[in-house]
Amino acid sequence: MASARMVSLQASKVTCVVTVTLVFLAGAAAGAVAMNMGLHRYMHRPEPFYTVGGKEIWLQRWKKELALTPEQSAEMGTILDDFVTYYRNVLSDGKGRILKILNAEQQKKLNKLLEEQR
Repeated sequence: MASARMVSLQASKVTCVVTVTLVFLAGAAAGAVAMNMGLHRYMHRPEPFYTVGGKEIWLQRWKKELALTPEQSAEMGTILDDFVTYYRNVLSDGKGRILKILNAEQQKKLNKLLEEQR
């Protein structure tokens, strides 16, 4: 009887290990398929340098790759701050002007398109 119980216990352990392994492999396969279908592009796209978070990322990258001096880094930061302000003004002015020429349905579609782009 003890022998049958041991065999049953070992079979349960094997079943558990096989199940966990199959679940892991299925997840890996699903992830690989998703990445090949374009998900990777959206997950790891760099933040544009004209956003607040992107400014710091790009500034650090340029400091390293261009070997900027501390003075150059400070000036680059100021330039990027100015650019962010300018870019946001241009975007809001341009978007406002575009919305003026569109009807209500077109405005909704444009806003949806802009959200998808983000």
